[in-house]
Amino acid sequence: MTATETKRRPTRGRKLIITALVVGGLLVAADFGLAAAGEYQVAQKMRQKFALDEDPSVRINGFPFVAQAIAGDYRDIEISATGVPVRDQLRDLEIHANLRHVRIGLSDLLAGNTRGAKIDLVQGSVKIKANDLNRVVNQVTPFTDMAIEPDTRTELPPGQQADPAVAAVKLSGNTTVASRKIRITAYGTVTLVNGDVVIAMNDVELDDASLAGLDAVLGVVREALSVTIHPGELPFTVTPTAVKVESGALTVEGAISDIPLDEGS
Repeated sequence: MTATETKRRPTRGRKLIITALVVGGLLVAADFGLAAAGEYQVAQKMRQKFALDEDPSVRINGFPFVAQAIAGDYRDIEISATGVPVRDQLRDLEIHANLRHVRIGLSDLLAGNTRGAKIDLVQGSVKIKANDLNRVVNQVTPFTDMAIEPDTRTELPPGQQADPAVAAVKLSGNTTVASRKIRITAYGTVTLVNGDVVIAMNDVELDDASLAGLDAVLGVVREALSVTIHPGELPFTVTPTAVKVESGALTVEGAISDIPLDEGS
C-alpha cells in the first residue's frame, strides 16, 4: 500500500460522511416542509370551523411526518386558539384540542379535502381566564385585579376519589364596600352543570377587620362572586365532563371518540 492510497481513504470517507449529512438534512427539511403544509391546511379548516378571526395554532406531532403520511394516520394533531369571544360575556377564551389518530390521505390533507377524514379520539378544553371572570362579576359589583387560584386548604380523605365535575377555588380581588376600598379573598366551589360553570362562594375574608362582622357586606361579596358562566361548546362538540382550577384560569374539559373531522362545525 502506497502513501498515496493511505491518504485517499480518509478523504473518501469524509466525503461519504458529508454527503450522508447533506442528504439527511435535505430529507429532514423536506419532512418539516410537508408537515408545515399539512398544518397550514388544518389551520385553514379549523379557522372556518370555529369561526375564528385568525388562524389557530396547529402542530402535527411525531417524527417523521412522512411515515405518518404514508400510513394516513396522524397520531396527534394539536390545535389551540386564544382570544376567542363567546357572546358579550366572554372575550378571551383559550381553546385547545388534541386530535388523536386523524385518518386522512396525504393528498387529501395537502389539498384541504377533509371529507371522509376520521378521528379516533378528540380531547378538548376551554379555558376561562381571570379577566373574563372579572368582567362577569362586574355585572353585579365592580371588581378589579381578579385572581383565580386552587383552594388547597383541605385534602380528600385517603381512598376517596375527587368528583371531576367539582373543584375547590380561591378568588380574590379589589372592590368598594360602604365607600371603602377593600381586598377580598373568597373560597368556594366550581361545579360543571350541563356544560355551564357554576361558581358558589362559601367563606369570605376581608382585609378591613372593621367590616368583617357586617353580614350585609359579606352577603354582597358572596352574591357578586357566585355566578354562572356559559363557556360555549367545546371543540368538535365534545361533551364537557370535568372542570379544573389552575393559577389564573378555570378549565372545562371533555373527550369524544370516533367522529368525522368535519363534525361539530
